[in-house]
Amino acid sequence: MARSLISIDDLSNDEIEAIFELADRFLDEMATPGKPYRVRGRRTLARDFILSTLFYEPSTRTRLSFESAMLRLGGQVISSAEGSSSSASKGETIADTVRVVENYADIMVIRHACEGAAMVAADYTDLPVINAGDGGHEHPTQTLCDLYTLRAAHRQKNKGKDLSFNDVTIELRGDLKHGRTVHSLVYALARFGARIIPSHAPGCDLPKHVTQRLARDYNCLLLRKQEIDELGGDEVSSDDFPEFVYVTPQEPHQRTLWTGAEADVWFRLSLEQRKALREMKTVDFFYATRFQRERHEPVDGQDATDDYPAIDVEMLKEKRYRQTQVMHPLPRVDELSYELDQDPRGVYFKQAAYGVPVRMALIAAVLELFPSLLKGSATRRYPIFSNIEGVRCLNSRCVTREVNERRYLVPKFAIVDESPLTLRCAYCDVEYAPQIVSRSTKKRYTDDLSEWREIYDRNPKDLVLFASEQDAIDAGHQRQGGSKSPPPDPVVAAPAAK
Repeated sequence: MARSLISIDDLSNDEIEAIFELADRFLDEMATPGKPYRVRGRRTLARDFILSTLFYEPSTRTRLSFESAMLRLGGQVISSAEGSSSSASKGETIADTVRVVENYADIMVIRHACEGAAMVAADYTDLPVINAGDGGHEHPTQTLCDLYTLRAAHRQKNKGKDLSFNDVTIELRGDLKHGRTVHSLVYALARFGARIIPSHAPGCDLPKHVTQRLARDYNCLLLRKQEIDELGGDEVSSDDFPEFVYVTPQEPHQRTLWTGAEADVWFRLSLEQRKALREMKTVDFFYATRFQRERHEPVDGQDATDDYPAIDVEMLKEKRYRQTQVMHPLPRVDELSYELDQDPRGVYFKQAAYGVPVRMALIAAVLELFPSLLKGSATRRYPIFSNIEGVRCLNSRCVTREVNERRYLVPKFAIVDESPLTLRCAYCDVEYAPQIVSRSTKKRYTDDLSEWREIYDRNPKDLVLFASEQDAIDAGHQRQGGSKSPPPDPVVAAPAAK
């Protein structure tokens, strides 16, 4: 079965490193004289393959770098550059589109406004699918470019020394709520053990489902300034410490307990992490993002960008930022000064250039031009629940909420915790806590959530989970034992990790 890249989690850390080593090779062999970050020329590795780009949203860097990458590998490209010029404007579904396009190409790259659209594409074609951005959800290939830039900038600054992410402090600035590049990046940074400082614009902090996934999947937890002395012991002082920082405790220095309505997390920092926190008086990298205007609700009589954080030369004169290198996925608006273009600390144009060799390596990997590069299929972390009768995602941006797409899409959730029972939408990652367990066959429900496991183990398709008792009743299910039903419960959001 073809490997697709829908989330950054579809690649293991070792596979990411292997892709970077191949990108290094392309750069070494195809570098532009005087510009070692830029490739030129063309190979014949992919001469028998065609790449299709399906872009339902505007793009410059991502689409052109993918097309350039395929051409430089020796392949061919066919493109649908915008949704208004495709059959989507006539009401064609994603599933129908990809089932047609698979007859014309060997690999697909898709960008779409709906969160989870890339997963739908991958589910309905046997070709490899690469997510080039699905709404405000994820942008995994940009994260590959970002990590590669971090690695290259570190090597250049430290005379070829390999990067250890445990030693990296990166500050994220701007619209962290709607910026899909940030969401994929924080997951990868957490996996590699970097320290993450969130500096969001007003009202644009990391979404709840992102912080939940950071805690649940990567044990990456938010430390507040007042907690540093207690957790770090005598080795660490909160002086000069940022207001917030995400850190990933190293096994076995952690203990997690989930209870009732809240998640209480305790952990101890290793000696190395205590030392790192004590010495964390500088920031290694800025990651700036623009205000994602297209994903914001309009604010009456108020410019939402009035207090938007910007980076300029004056800011970089501060002691903790004097050696900070500045990244940006681009395009920029007013959040990044043009004065920085000539500053060697600004690496954002190199970051854009690295998109070609990195995407060349990724395309070569998923097309199996180097068969040993990807080790196998990604492993499933959680059991999957899917039943058309049960819980539905309430995220208005989720692909399952689109009128055209929900004609055929069945809601799908990962069961990410058993106590309390917690579901995560497989398409957009938003989490929910169901209140009712039932069976499709018997249509008898109970509020004893522990029964889900027995039903699931016997027949996953028989399990139905409802957000409320009223939803179960509306679906024609009856309470076990025939007792009178109490008032319906509201939909309850999954608990956030502290």
